Amino acid sequence: MTTPNAQYILALDLGTTGNRAILFNAEGSIAGQAYKELKQHYPKPGWLEHDPNEIWEDLYEMMQRVFRDTGISPTQVQAIGLTVQRETCMLWDKTTGEPLHNAIVWQDRRTAPMCRELAGQGKAEMIQERTGLVLDAYFSATKLSWLMDWVKREKPDVNWDNVLAGTVDTWTLWKLTGGKVHATDHSNASRTMLMNLDRGDWSPDLLKLFDIPASMMPEIKPSMGLFGKTDPNLFGVGIPITAIFGDQQAALFAHGCAEPGMLKCTYGTGCFLISQMGDQLTRSHNQLLSTVAWTWDGNGGPMKANYALEGAMFTTGACIQWLRDGIKLIDSAGETDGLCRQVPDTNGVYFVPALSGLGAPHWDMSARGSFMGITGGVRREHMVRAVLESIAYQVHEVVEAMNKDCDTSISLLKVDGGASRNNFLMQFQADLLGIPVERPAILDATAQGAAFGAGLAIGFWDSYDDLIGRRKVDRVFEPGEGTQQARDNFEMWQKAIARAKDWVD
Repeated sequence: MTTPNAQYILALDLGTTGNRAILFNAEGSIAGQAYKELKQHYPKPGWLEHDPNEIWEDLYEMMQRVFRDTGISPTQVQAIGLTVQRETCMLWDKTTGEPLHNAIVWQDRRTAPMCRELAGQGKAEMIQERTGLVLDAYFSATKLSWLMDWVKREKPDVNWDNVLAGTVDTWTLWKLTGGKVHATDHSNASRTMLMNLDRGDWSPDLLKLFDIPASMMPEIKPSMGLFGKTDPNLFGVGIPITAIFGDQQAALFAHGCAEPGMLKCTYGTGCFLISQMGDQLTRSHNQLLSTVAWTWDGNGGPMKANYALEGAMFTTGACIQWLRDGIKLIDSAGETDGLCRQVPDTNGVYFVPALSGLGAPHWDMSARGSFMGITGGVRREHMVRAVLESIAYQVHEVVEAMNKDCDTSISLLKVDGGASRNNFLMQFQADLLGIPVERPAILDATAQGAAFGAGLAIGFWDSYDDLIGRRKVDRVFEPGEGTQQARDNFEMWQKAIARAKDWVD
């Protein structure tokens, strides 16, 4: 039952596989939510696109549905927080509002040849120094360059003075404000491979390298602060939009990881392990990414920033979706837990989850997914278990790299995301790492972080510490008797990884 005078924060979570609208009440709890899966377009092997219009239309539908289902009026919403899949980018015409091409998704590999060419020209070190990122097709810069080349070739009459570029947050903000605001925040801009990480502005050198006009790029603003208000034509009221985060940074914020050394791992389409580094920009020596965690305006003073180290693993929850939709070994993600428990091990099968190449710590754009070790006694339960175990193995690799980069070894892993619901996976992860794995009661940490940021920015909540203190833990998985077997199998999995790398395109 909703109270007519109650006030809420609306979080909009635009993920890789779906869009969600969630209302949070004054206690920081979920008051209602709506979700819709997003269609994935695979025009060629290794390519992945989203329809920008579908992203917006689905999101608008979910916003309307959550208001309708809860009986909460848009006039009761004090602010909106936005969190999005990062690196996915697009071009659109600001006069017609129409996209010029589908969005190219972060998992897309079409620009790998461009990255290899740039590396051959000796540009990789400069790019990493400027941006904190590894030269890879994962990031937005080469995608935007590809889009511009395509439009010039296929739509030669386009007036480039009217073309805007942006990631999903920029597109959504532009639509929410009726085309009035073309902006992004530092956490998303830091993932484009076009931003000076130490200064927080677009790099003229990198824009020139990728032949991207500065006039197309959005304004970079603090993650927490006023971005604009929704077009009154959408809901009959202008709702302030007061926080924008990349999805992984939003989850870090939701977990209360505000002090150096605190970290979390999100098990979503991919897995993303981020460690908070405070206000000091830290460089990795072990193939991790340096990135912006979040920024804020310092209560009217100079902008303040928090930085992070991140290990990005491209294909984790997407493997489970592939088992369901691709090769149809399962009917739902939920059944994988039981299937894994039906067998004591994988019967010698190992899965390399390189459906979109390999991310940290390998950064191999040519690697391809594979099952290895298949014999006549292998059943689907073994193959499903091998896929689940490969997710934990990837995280273990990144934890090892993080331990090498940081002064203190990781002693607790905080987790969230859809795949973290899987008890088998979380127990296997704890066994493999040899440390506890803590799962919160609310797994939609990305949306929760965006809501927290938006509410704190307008004073809806007074204390970040109090908000975090009210978060509830669902379960802590302690390392158990499977630890030695998991570690022995990890060594074999690494041999499978070595065989899958450097696949020839």
